[in-house]
Amino acid sequence: FTLKSSSRAVVVIFLLLLSCMLEIAAEFDPYRVLGVSRSASQGEIKKAYKQLVKEWHPDKNKNPEAEDMFIKVTKSYEILSNEEKRANYDRYGQTDENQQYGQAQQSFRHFHESFYFDESFFHFPFKGSRDFADNKYLLNYNQYINEVVPDSFRRPYLIKITSDLCFSCIHIEPIWKETVQEMEILGVGIGVVDVGFERRLANHLGAHRTPSILGVVNGKITFFHYAVVREHLRQFVEDLLPQRLVEKVTDRNYLEFLNNWHEYNKPHVLLFDQVATVPLLYKLTAFAYKDYVQFGYVDQGLTETANLLKKYNINTYAPTMLAFKENADSPADIIQSKVMKKQIIDEFISNNKFLLVPRLVNQKLFDELCPVKQFHRRRKYCVLLITGEEEVFAVGKKAFLSFASGNTKEVLRFAYVNQRQQQPLCDILLKDRDGPLPQVSVVILERRNAAGKVLYKPVMGGWNGSEEDKHLLTEQLDILQKDPSVLNYDAMLPELNNELASVSAPPPGFSVLMLYNCAENLFLREMMPLLSLIFSALFILFGTVIIQAFSDSSEDKQSKPKAKEAAKSEDGSPGSANTSSRPPKKNFVEVTELTDITYTSNLVKLRPGHINVVLVLTDSSKNILLSKFAKEVYSFTGSLTLHFSFLNVDKHSEWMDALLEFAQDVMRIDNDEDDAGHKVDYTGYVLALNGHKKYFCLFKPVYTGEDLDSKPSEESGAAAASRSRIGPREEQQGARKPVPRARSTSTLQIHHKLDRLGLWMERLMEGTLPRYYIPAWPGLEKITANK
Repeated sequence: FTLKSSSRAVVVIFLLLLSCMLEIAAEFDPYRVLGVSRSASQGEIKKAYKQLVKEWHPDKNKNPEAEDMFIKVTKSYEILSNEEKRANYDRYGQTDENQQYGQAQQSFRHFHESFYFDESFFHFPFKGSRDFADNKYLLNYNQYINEVVPDSFRRPYLIKITSDLCFSCIHIEPIWKETVQEMEILGVGIGVVDVGFERRLANHLGAHRTPSILGVVNGKITFFHYAVVREHLRQFVEDLLPQRLVEKVTDRNYLEFLNNWHEYNKPHVLLFDQVATVPLLYKLTAFAYKDYVQFGYVDQGLTETANLLKKYNINTYAPTMLAFKENADSPADIIQSKVMKKQIIDEFISNNKFLLVPRLVNQKLFDELCPVKQFHRRRKYCVLLITGEEEVFAVGKKAFLSFASGNTKEVLRFAYVNQRQQQPLCDILLKDRDGPLPQVSVVILERRNAAGKVLYKPVMGGWNGSEEDKHLLTEQLDILQKDPSVLNYDAMLPELNNELASVSAPPPGFSVLMLYNCAENLFLREMMPLLSLIFSALFILFGTVIIQAFSDSSEDKQSKPKAKEAAKSEDGSPGSANTSSRPPKKNFVEVTELTDITYTSNLVKLRPGHINVVLVLTDSSKNILLSKFAKEVYSFTGSLTLHFSFLNVDKHSEWMDALLEFAQDVMRIDNDEDDAGHKVDYTGYVLALNGHKKYFCLFKPVYTGEDLDSKPSEESGAAAASRSRIGPREEQQGARKPVPRARSTSTLQIHHKLDRLGLWMERLMEGTLPRYYIPAWPGLEKITANK
């Protein structure tokens, strides 16, 4: 065949470009980028990665090629640190785990993803793997408003904001893909918004930069502000959910939990598992079915749950779910599986959404429990008990529950209504053409359409729970199965009152009290502003007098110690600062050592909302840093949620190395290791550890450069003052040792490492410090050998 000259030229250019790209793709070698051999160990790869990341970090290196080189180094480390990806590269020369080995087209794709070129730059008529993967999650404005927002009341949504020309978006793409795969299996909704095509939706969400990640729950939007790591995104999704979805159940509270079915009008489901925290899948299930079921969790590893396991004969080798309805002693349904998948749990909950005899409290429950007839084979008959709330009717309700528990027919649903709460409905159903019916009656009905039309038949004789009543109801139901025409009455039912609504109907005597209420409202509207103004003025005046009186008295008390301190400082007495620097409340700060014995109670099992502030020190710097630490944190000791400890890094340096691996954004810029190869000096570091939420905040010491030629008398006085903050025991020990007249340069630098700690503590209390999340706290059992 023949081609025109222009078409032939286009084909030739395309083939040349494709061959060049294949050659360049073959040149990408992660071993060569990191400068290691193919037999390098993981330790050598990690060391080379750290050095290159520090060298080519765009914030440190102003070379125009720094950003591209930084991306290459990161991608190379991602390949070689993963044994599976490394094996694939060694065997096939490919870096994408999703590729089909041995195809030239996939080799070009490997080149495309490794160097993050966007296909729009070449104007080729094909899409990259990133766009193709995101296509099924793309959202537009109408979809978000009509589908995502209503659905967010049943499951959380994780949404990524991106665009075609966003190179930073490509950096997070591998983490995003892994997170999407995990979250989608658990039931989390996923969405992607392309700013280039959906600017209106992006503005509606408040997303003004790319990339951005946000979550939507109950229609509320929350932005993700942490490093894009899989663990952080998982924790973010978990934090989106309401707090009290799942109740922790033990031997002490299980009866109270299971017996409140009457109050909530819901079944209860218990999950038994070995893990200490509630699984995310179970929390998501609880959120999806929160309107139908109450959820509880039993930790099988606790001694407080031993009787519960024994009572229900729980097998501890696999997770178990029990569904309870009106009987707390015997579960209505049970399921056990080594791997609790979402489909299994959803099916289990769907089969146990209602009690055996639920109370009709609103129209929504009535519609689901007694659906409208669609086909002959899908008929549902509702057996409705009309009763009262008083204790007198308890016997009849219990007998009705006993009758319903013996039912095995799928077409029958049992329920009851309180006549006082649903008076319009009961008036229609109890209006018999042959005469008035008893106030406690049973009515069999079938709904014919959504407008409220029903066919029904009251069971004659009322209902008191006797054996004769049960026998008569059984006969009527048997006849109904054979001849549906026995439902010889029809009516239009009104919509049920919502008993769960917060607004109640006005009382019957409202018209009589109308005049009184109007007068009361007039008084509140006219007089309350004047009274509020008078009381506000008196409060301000009284508060000003009290504050001035206290401030005057405190100034008088402080002036005398200052005068004495000035007189004693002239004599150069080392012990003169003990009285002047002592806090007015107490003369010590309680600081405990963090060891393998106190590790669990002071960190791992720290109560929710509590934070342990840990000072890192060595044997040589212990006394100096503890004195300075006590002085800086003393003003924060009034908080009941703060605890203070110190960690000896001479014993636990490996623990610090493991912990700070999760703060690489800070540590890699400021040089984890110096050029001589020495280990990092952690002396003076301070950690704020939140044991429950598994995150920490980091304070790095800053030397403020105080004058080294300070007077000896002032320095010695300051040393004595710092010792007095720790406690009288150290004060006695310090009195036995001769106090030096001048400090060395190294001692002064150690002392001033904590000069900025007070400001850092204020930011910690405000909640504005960066947080570094970790999947689990590293163990503290191993003690570093002394070198």
